[in-house]
Amino acid sequence: MPRRRRLESRRRRTPKIQYIVLGCMALFLTFYAFAFYSIIGSEFKQRDIKTEKVDNPVVPEQPSLPIIKPVAKEPAGVTVGFAVTITGCGKDPITEGAAVLKHSIHLASIHGKIGGRYDYKMYAIYHPDGETCAAPLKDLGYELLKRNTPVAVSDIQGDFLRENIEKNGCCGEKELVKLEAYTLTQHPVVVHLDLDVLVLKPLDALFDWMLVDPSDLETTYDVSEVPIMWPEMEKPQKPNAFFTRDYNMVGPKRKYKPVQGGFLVLRPDMEVYEEFVAIIKQGDFRQRGGWGGLVGPFYGSMTFQGIIPYYYDILHKNEGVELSRCIVNQMADNPKDKRTVNDIPQGRCRTDEEECEDCRNRPLEDVVTAHFTLCQKPWLCLPQNNDIIQQRLCRKLHHEWHRIRTDLEKSWGRTGVGSGTYHQEHFYGHCKNLGKTGYIPIEQPYGDPRV
Repeated sequence: MPRRRRLESRRRRTPKIQYIVLGCMALFLTFYAFAFYSIIGSEFKQRDIKTEKVDNPVVPEQPSLPIIKPVAKEPAGVTVGFAVTITGCGKDPITEGAAVLKHSIHLASIHGKIGGRYDYKMYAIYHPDGETCAAPLKDLGYELLKRNTPVAVSDIQGDFLRENIEKNGCCGEKELVKLEAYTLTQHPVVVHLDLDVLVLKPLDALFDWMLVDPSDLETTYDVSEVPIMWPEMEKPQKPNAFFTRDYNMVGPKRKYKPVQGGFLVLRPDMEVYEEFVAIIKQGDFRQRGGWGGLVGPFYGSMTFQGIIPYYYDILHKNEGVELSRCIVNQMADNPKDKRTVNDIPQGRCRTDEEECEDCRNRPLEDVVTAHFTLCQKPWLCLPQNNDIIQQRLCRKLHHEWHRIRTDLEKSWGRTGVGSGTYHQEHFYGHCKNLGKTGYIPIEQPYGDPRV
């Protein structure tokens, strides 16, 4: 009997266990159904929200687009300083270059008719050795500034620099007088140019960028109008200098290239000037390595063409911006290291690129400033009328120089056309035969220096 009772007891307990299991399963299914419908409902709610956003779109701000405070169309009260340097009295007629350069700047300023928005003031910084030939520039509207070299050669501590700088480049230590442009702190921006330069378009895009306050920017400044040589490189928010390189002075593999000495846009600053003075005085220019053992040697490397890249490439990176030499400071140079044959340059790109632009193919309309180095001086009366790449652009640039000279003389009440018959239409009558002796200079007295 006891055994039977135990079996019956088990039978009575078995249904209770089944009920418990079934109850648990029912509870689980109820919870699962609730969770499933909650998720489905959430998705439908999200779809409704998305539909509402499409019906009432809200366009977010695009952070990739530059948003800046607009620059005034006519920057009231902003006068840019333009400076030239005279290191001595050479063979070239200084007044011819100075007169036409100044008028080209005038035409590209707020006073001209080609869209310039900035006023200008002209300076001629001259070494005592150039005082005689600098004097006539006063009548052309230049303010004359007499300056010695920033550092006397005898005060240079570095032996190699002290013993060799006077024979370096075109003008020896006197070329450093160009650094005096940094002392013109009465201007927010100064442009230093050589006398054989011609301005064909306003430089306002450079001035705008230099004058913008980085604290006013919501994002990166729009530099699309600035002809930057290497657009992919990091750009400063507040540039302190614009320059071009002279790739012809060194081989393609040279890491640090010279700056071309005929063009520099700078932010005047006495602290920067004093730093240049300290660099020169220390004289860390090495025979094989140049400035700091890094920049040089090359033509003019001990002076302006070497110390500027040393400052902006080594000591103060990302403060200077290299511009396209095909647009600014255009010299019509061969982009490769061998001769040009049948309009095709041979050899390696001097920029060390696989493919490189030939600046000689640039349309005249693209050129902002031209520099008459390889093209030779406009007052040499060279027609350059051969149909080859070495002369096509040069001929057009020379024609522009003589056109602007004519415009200058017309502004003085003259006819603007000279009596010369040598390629009269091309040279506007300013040449009577080929060469420097064939050039007919601008007659004195000069007209109104305000134009």
